[in-house]
Amino acid sequence: MATDWLGSIVSINCGESLGVYQGRVSAVDQVSQTISLTRPFHNGVKCLVPEVTFRAGDITELKILEIPGPRDNRQCGDLPQTETSIPGVGCQVGPSQNGTGKALKKPMSSSAPQNIPKRIDTKNQDIIISPQQQCSKSYMDRHVETLTQSKGFRRRHNSWSSSSRHPNQVTPKKSGLKNGQMKSKDDECFGDDIDEIPDTDFDFEGNLALFDKAAVFEEIETYERRSGTRSRGTPNEKPARYRHDENILESEPIVYRRIVVPQNANKEFCTDSGLVVPSVSYELHKKLLSVAEKHGLTLERRLEMTGVCASQMALSLLGGPNRLNPKNVHQRPMVALLCGPHVKGAQGISCGRHLSNHDVHVILFLPNFVKMLESITNELNLFSKTQGQQVSSVKDLPDSPVDLVINCLDCHENAFLRDQPWYKAVVDWANQNRAPVLSIDPPISEMEQGIDAKWSLALGLPLPLGERAGRVYLCDIGIPQKVFQEVGINYHSPFGCKFVIPLHST
Repeated sequence: MATDWLGSIVSINCGESLGVYQGRVSAVDQVSQTISLTRPFHNGVKCLVPEVTFRAGDITELKILEIPGPRDNRQCGDLPQTETSIPGVGCQVGPSQNGTGKALKKPMSSSAPQNIPKRIDTKNQDIIISPQQQCSKSYMDRHVETLTQSKGFRRRHNSWSSSSRHPNQVTPKKSGLKNGQMKSKDDECFGDDIDEIPDTDFDFEGNLALFDKAAVFEEIETYERRSGTRSRGTPNEKPARYRHDENILESEPIVYRRIVVPQNANKEFCTDSGLVVPSVSYELHKKLLSVAEKHGLTLERRLEMTGVCASQMALSLLGGPNRLNPKNVHQRPMVALLCGPHVKGAQGISCGRHLSNHDVHVILFLPNFVKMLESITNELNLFSKTQGQQVSSVKDLPDSPVDLVINCLDCHENAFLRDQPWYKAVVDWANQNRAPVLSIDPPISEMEQGIDAKWSLALGLPLPLGERAGRVYLCDIGIPQKVFQEVGINYHSPFGCKFVIPLHST
């Protein structure tokens, strides 16, 4: 009868569109050719509905996973005629790859209800069907007879296996220590009832909230203090933390005062690394340059080094690679270079030549004089070979603000130039223009600076500059260490890997 299969756990494959369903058989209707499963699982996920019903035409494959307890003890050859409610589904038992029998279900073309053999389990001994037994279509068309033997069929991993050689013979399976161990492991792994699967997911967040981390660590700390054992250092000691550029090995103490001048410095500066850089007087600075020139650091070399360092700083102030790249050809920066007829002016012209070589629009202002210094003449000849523009009148300077103004008008000597009309006119233009100002090697006295600078660039060692000099930078013009020692300065280079470094007032 179809009711004999009620309570059996089956797996129904409905093809790729509907998937695989598993559950316990709750109803079988032979008239409408349907089967119903209670507490169904769809593709391993529990369904929201308590029961699902399948038509025979939707079923591609049916597997019996578990059959209820033993019914009758009958012979295997006398099978009662039991009608199943799953039409179009046949049964074939064939050998698997490992030599054990495996139940295979495949659809049959017959529209009449097909018979499914019923398994009967007993506790005395396990009986299995031979893998060579074939269920032919004529055998499936007949009603399945009930087993008359008192031995039942044994389920093993949802498949049917046998050790018999005769296709219709049912024989007891040999039991041993190894098989007994495997059976216990199988029952331990797969013996849980499907009804015991929890309906809700595990609450990880709620379970984690039950753990009081602070209390546990406090208990560990208390125990370690009482017992005198400490695996993570002393109770109140914090582990030392190092930056990626710090050495964890012990080294000699850092000496921050590496430059010592013979005279007490009026003002001291410090670098970003904390090194102290004292200022020197104008007389000592002039003597240092004179000794360096005597040893081969000529004025031409000094002008070139000053021009390179000043142009590097100016390019950085103009925006560096963000501003000066091939995609911003339409936004060329404009620099107004104000130079006087002296060595400071020659340094500015050298800077303007390097800026023009880096695709900066340079406007050089230099007043007309009958006789110029040789250094200025040489620098002007080189500047004329660039795309820079030279003017001698304030009227030729741009009316709109420029990107940067470089001031080289003032010098340590020739103070009479501040009384010249051209000097006053250029100072007025620079103060009215809203562009920031960079001064190269400005003088010491604040009275000699007619233009307020935002940045000032000192050469070699800084002078005691005032507040109007703005933020001070120091550039390396290539003076050797022994030249400093010759003028009485104990010198150690503060530049590191750079040629221009910022200085901070202490």
